Formats: sequence, structure tokens, C-alpha cells
Amino acid sequence: MTTATATATATATATASATTATTTARSASRPRLGPVPVLWLALLATPLAAGANAPVLIIPDMARALGVSGSTATWLVASYAWAMAVGTPLLAGLLRRRGLRAALRVASALLVGGTLLVAASPWLPLTLTGRAAQAAGGAGLTAVAMSLAGSARRMGVISAGFGILGASGPLLGAQLAHAVSWRLSLCVSVIAVLAVPMVSRYATASATPTTPTTAAASAAPTAPTAPGTAPGGRFDVRGAALLTAFVTALVLLPHAPVAALGSSAVAATLLALHVRRQPDGFVPASLIRKPLFLGSALLALALSGSYFTLLFSVPRLLADRAGWDAGTAGTGQLVALLTGSALSWLLAAASARMSRVAVRSVLVGVGAAAAAIAVFASWGPLLLVATVGGTFAATGANAVLSMHAASSAPDPQRPTAIGLFALCYQLGGAFGPAIATALVLAA
Repeated sequence: MTTATATATATATATASATTATTTARSASRPRLGPVPVLWLALLATPLAAGANAPVLIIPDMARALGVSGSTATWLVASYAWAMAVGTPLLAGLLRRRGLRAALRVASALLVGGTLLVAASPWLPLTLTGRAAQAAGGAGLTAVAMSLAGSARRMGVISAGFGILGASGPLLGAQLAHAVSWRLSLCVSVIAVLAVPMVSRYATASATPTTPTTAAASAAPTAPTAPGTAPGGRFDVRGAALLTAFVTALVLLPHAPVAALGSSAVAATLLALHVRRQPDGFVPASLIRKPLFLGSALLALALSGSYFTLLFSVPRLLADRAGWDAGTAGTGQLVALLTGSALSWLLAAASARMSRVAVRSVLVGVGAAAAAIAVFASWGPLLLVATVGGTFAATGANAVLSMHAASSAPDPQRPTAIGLFALCYQLGGAFGPAIATALVLAA
């Protein structure tokens, strides 16, 4: 009996070993895909920018269709900006803790579901909900794309795509509204889901699977995860809620300054206390204490705020100082935005051969020069040069400084670092229009 049992055990062990060897050989023989092609990452991320700017020229049409005032209809823009800012760190946190597939599924579901609401809803509150879901889903896909970029050069392609589609968004939205419907204009960001299957395929296939060294090790296979993710663990609900409250108060600052200022101060205090109690939570203490991360994020916030201020101010300045009509000003600004976005890719491509100090000097110098030109110039082409400079500085900062911010974090925290960096950049998009209104548009 004992001999039979030993024989059976040996046979089972040999069979398991043979099966393991066969499985390992098959895995090794499968074609391995390389990194995700950057154009797929650009398609995954950049429609978010077109979706954000598509309603700029059609707000009166949306207001009439929904039976509300023009100022009320602008909440369709504000809700999108808010959800972009809040959704980026939240979906980046999901990417960090649950992996690539979960982040892609949730982000895609939000984007598609929000688009369906926008396309069908006859009421403003439900349309606002759809716009927020669209933005959160698009922000999640953008976080995935940025996490998979891997280099400043590839990130430069994504960032330049942001600038180009962002610049084209108002004109594209107006054309779609004129030809079909304003609702179609608000649905352009959904094309990002076309890239999801390919990104998932490449990213999963290129992940390095664990090679078992024994039959016992192969008994518990592990699924490959996306680069920079650390699935598992308990989600820091309180940290996520406090960050969301803080960001919400900051986004509302231009619209309700007194209430938002008090709310943001309270939320910031509570968030700081929570980070001290839970340093490895949703906002890692070790990350926000690093000068490289803080410097990158705050500089991106400043350059983004300057860029969006120029974006909304220059058309009015062209009319007041240079006497340009709306059509000429719009065409000139579009060319300037496209030029600045394209030039930013050259900086991203060259940044690998430049020191961090040199890169930041270029960004700060060009950004400051653009702001100074906008303040003092009265010649139309010179104001467009300011637009080129502002676009170059902000788009280049998004490409290069995001890599600096990510490099300051260990691999498990890189999606979080990119999410918080993108949050700072997008806050500039919330502050810029308010600054433009206070300094130029209300004059």
C-alpha cells in the first residue's frame, strides 16, 4: 500500500512538472509585443481635450435647447473641468491598486455611459451628470496613457496631441453643432474607447510574467500587471474624499470666492491631518514631501494657469488693441496654438539630453516672456507669438515635468504621482479663465 501510494505521488509530481514545463514553454513561444505604440496612447488620451473645448462656441445653442440662460449653460463646461480634476487622481489610484484592466474597464464605462446620457438627456441636471461622467472616464484613460508612456519623447507626442485637439475643439464643436447637433459636439471624447482593446492587448502582453522555479510555485499563477501598478490593499476612502472636497472647493473658487476659500482651507487642513495619520494612503506623504515632485507639479500649475489665461484673453486683446475681427482672431489663434503644441514635442524629444535645470529654465523663460508680451504688446502678430509661447511652455511642461514627477516616486506610486501631477495641471485650466475674466474680459 505504501509503495503504491509513493508511486502515485511520484507520478502526480512528474505529471505536474511536465505540465508546468509545457506551460512555460508555450508562454515562452508566444509572440511578445513591445511597448504600446504611442499613437494608440495618444488616441486613448487626447480626445479628452477636444471634449473639454467643444462647447466653447456653442453655449448659446445649448442654452436655447435646454431652456436655460447662457450663464447656467456654462456649467456644462465647469462640470467637465471639475470631473477632469477630481477623476484624474481617483482613477490613477484605481490603476495603482487594481491594475490596468480594472482602470480601463471603469474609465471606459464612465465615458460611454456619460456620452449616452449627454446624447439622450432633455434636462440640464442629467446632462451635467453625463458630462461629469465623460470627463472622469476620459481622465482615467489619460492617466493610463501617461503611466504607459515611459519616456519624455513619447509623453511629448501625447501632450502635443492634447494641445492640437484642444485647439481644434471649439471649431470642431461648432462645425458638428451646425451640421448635426450640439449634442454630437459634446460626444467627441468617446472616440477614445477605440484605443482601449489595443492598449489592453499590448500592455498585458508586454508585461513580464513570473517564471515559476518549482511545481509548487506554479500552483499559484499570477496575472501580469501594468507597469507601475500595485494591486491589492485597502482603499483609503477618507483620503480620497478629502482630496475630492479640496479640489472641488478650488474649482469653485472663481465662481464663489468667499465660500470656496473657507471650504478649501478646511479641506486642506483635514487632508493634511489625515496624511499625517495615514502616510501611505491615497495621498502618500513620502511623495508630496519630495522637492522634485512638488517643484514639477507647482511649475506645471503656474504654466497651465498662464496658458489658459492667454487662451481666453488673446482674442479680446486682438480685437481691442489690434482691431482684428472675430474670424481673423480665431484663425490666428488656432494657428498659434497648433504651432506651440507642435514645437513642444521638440522640447520633449530633446529633454533626454538636457539637465532638469536647463529644461525648467526654458519653460520658465518662455512662459514668462509670453506673459510679458501679452501684457505690453499691441501688434496683432506679437500677441499671437505670446500665444505660441504660452502653449509651448504649458504643453512642454505637461510632457517633460510629468516624467520628472513620476521619476520621483517608486514604481508602485508612479500612477499616483502622475495623477496628482495631472490634477495640478488641470487646476490651471480652472483658474486661467477666471484670471482672464478679472483682468481682461470684464474690462
